[in-house]
Amino acid sequence: MSYLFAGMIAASFFFSLCTGSLGMMGTLLMDSAGEAIELLLSISGMLCMWSGFMRVAQDCGLIEKLSRLAAPILRRLYPDVDSDSKAFHYISMNLSANLLGLGNAATPMGLNAMKELKSHHIGEKASDSMVTFVLMNTASIQLIPTTVAALRKNYGSREPFDILVCVWLTSITALAVGLFSSKLFGRWSQRTR
Repeated sequence: MSYLFAGMIAASFFFSLCTGSLGMMGTLLMDSAGEAIELLLSISGMLCMWSGFMRVAQDCGLIEKLSRLAAPILRRLYPDVDSDSKAFHYISMNLSANLLGLGNAATPMGLNAMKELKSHHIGEKASDSMVTFVLMNTASIQLIPTTVAALRKNYGSREPFDILVCVWLTSITALAVGLFSSKLFGRWSQRTR
């Protein structure tokens, strides 16, 4: 990734030098740096607030209740993971955090879940549970898209949460297509072995 960004910076510098707009590029860089800091601060504030809510929800047992509600579905998606294991607990906590739109708060739980899944798996290739977890973490259903709402608010949206229905539909569709594809290709790869 660093090579890609270095290449983009070098190409920008080269083309601005060739077109004689090196001064404009410098001005835009300075303006963009200021905007990036403003955006970072506004998103950080919203993420801190929602992460605080997540901590309160975790301490009062709401996340545990959401995890228990999701357990029957997760047992079907992860048949080889014991429902009393740490991996299953981390998976359900990660799912709950993603449902609340707290991707950053879900990351530590996701890393722990993957570490636990890896500890129970022998072999070089990822297990079906590991693939399913990565898929569910990437294409997660978000009930409250906090990061997108923070971006919309920062760029002047009067109603940053008016995209909820669209987010729900797209995230449900993405997850359903991903899970279907995962199960289909998983069965196909088992048959070809």
